Amino acid sequence: MKRADAEQAIHERTIAIADNQASVTITGLAKRYGTRDVFRDVSLRLEPGQVLGLLGRNGAGKSTLIRCMLGLEAPDAGTCSLFGAPAQRLPDRVKMRVAYVPQRTEAFLWLDVVEFFTLMSRFYPRWDGNYVQAALAEQGFNPYDRLRNLSPGQRQQLFIIRALAAKPDLLVLDEPAASLDPVARRALMREVVSRAGEQECAVLLSTHIVSDLERVASHVALLHAGGLLLHDEIDVIKEECARAHLPVGIAASDLEHIPGLIAKRRTTNGWTVVFRRGSRDAWPEALHAQAGNGEALGLEDLFIEVTA
Repeated sequence: MKRADAEQAIHERTIAIADNQASVTITGLAKRYGTRDVFRDVSLRLEPGQVLGLLGRNGAGKSTLIRCMLGLEAPDAGTCSLFGAPAQRLPDRVKMRVAYVPQRTEAFLWLDVVEFFTLMSRFYPRWDGNYVQAALAEQGFNPYDRLRNLSPGQRQQLFIIRALAAKPDLLVLDEPAASLDPVARRALMREVVSRAGEQECAVLLSTHIVSDLERVASHVALLHAGGLLLHDEIDVIKEECARAHLPVGIAASDLEHIPGLIAKRRTTNGWTVVFRRGSRDAWPEALHAQAGNGEALGLEDLFIEVTA
């Protein structure tokens, strides 16, 4: 990478942060495999310094959404841009501002640890070699071990170190903690918070571990049944979303058009509904009286209720 290109990239990063340019903009994105809609009409925006937790059950389309967002897979409809550049035609000056850790890290298995980081350092002008050395020493890696001889968790750690050493403006982590032990997971979450807060790095974190999201996320997006069911600040979601139990005798059609309804589930005693508290005053009077204010839900309970 030429020095002039590196200086231009740093200049553009400064301007983008100053102008609060979106790190990610997704509009009406859709993807279909055969006759099955993976997701449809997904729109979201990720700003510098935000940590967006992407939630969804297995098969909900989280990894596919991430790949479309990064230009690694073509969507069937909609658009996505990173720092204003279209995802399908990202210039090098944008690519070197992005670090991605996929769910499975099985590339470069023929390299040893030193060779791997030497190769990776050539692609990023802000490469932090001191961080790499400190992280490898702290985690006890042998510099000359081949990646193919490491456990899945160790390889995952190496790819996370590579992503953080790049000092990206956008960090994308797809199930990064799946192969990590609790100590490594906790260290990763601390690093995510630090990067987002101190360097204005935008982070998209896909995970099934809701407790990790509650520890680090500023925003949450919930992908379910082919669409984006929720997307808001995590504190707003936890404050506004509630659960209520409605008695037997209420027809499903009575619930369909209730303002603020997020999910409904039939039970032996009637219905369990999840809704936004702020919309309850617009409910039909009879249902409003029966639902009341509802009970508050933690993020994990909310996830289970709306995806069960």
